[in-house]
Amino acid sequence: MIDLILGDCLEKMNDIPDGSVDLTVTSPPYDNLRTYNNSLDWGDHVWKPVLEELFRITKLGGVVVWVVGDATIKGSETGTSFKQALWAKECGFNLHDTMIFEKKNPLPTDSRYRYYSCFEYMFVFSKGKVNAFNPIKEPTTGTRKTYKSSWGRKDDKMILSTGKERTVQNEKIKRNIFQYGISLNVATKDKNAFKHPAIFPEKLAHDHIISWSNEGDLVFDPFMGSGTTAKMAIELNRDFIGIEKDPDYFKIAQERIDKNKLLAGG
Repeated sequence: MIDLILGDCLEKMNDIPDGSVDLTVTSPPYDNLRTYNNSLDWGDHVWKPVLEELFRITKLGGVVVWVVGDATIKGSETGTSFKQALWAKECGFNLHDTMIFEKKNPLPTDSRYRYYSCFEYMFVFSKGKVNAFNPIKEPTTGTRKTYKSSWGRKDDKMILSTGKERTVQNEKIKRNIFQYGISLNVATKDKNAFKHPAIFPEKLAHDHIISWSNEGDLVFDPFMGSGTTAKMAIELNRDFIGIEKDPDYFKIAQERIDKNKLLAGG
């Protein structure tokens, strides 16, 4: 199932049944940093009810990945991202993980009084205990085959252990700082996607979809934009629902998805 919806997500989400979505991967607008064809209406009067609706439509055990950053106004970061994370908890979500999207090649920022900004938050909200976790793994570095540790973890607390010998595995679970490039060649090979002012890398959507859902699950994006989450969900054999308010961006998403289906023979 692929359902692309043109309209305001606050209105259209009303049609999505309670507890029907396995995973949401989305990047909402950031503190009015971009105009989005002058169609942006953004503030807590929007993101608060959006998060409330996301809690309603998310399955028990489902996950919402909320990729967001903050503007700097009069020398101070707004902190809106933290307000959104805390509001999600008020809505009933667990703050399952606070992950970082580290940009390999960030755009220069005002560095007269601060370091270059090179990351965004990827808040992982869960509705109870997560149903799906398929961790991405990476090779273990180093040459040791075994090691002894005087510390261990029990019931989420660090305790002194027996120091018994342990085997070093060939792979380990990736840490929660994910690094991606944001240039044209890295984010996507689809140049049409760059008609949207705030795309994120296809690999970012890919990694979260395989991490927090299984084949056949329903993936949702209330701020679909150029359709990156949609494209990757379909490639990974998930069902998808996406909502986009701007007709121009909606058309870009449709074209990307239609092209991807054609290449796949679907």
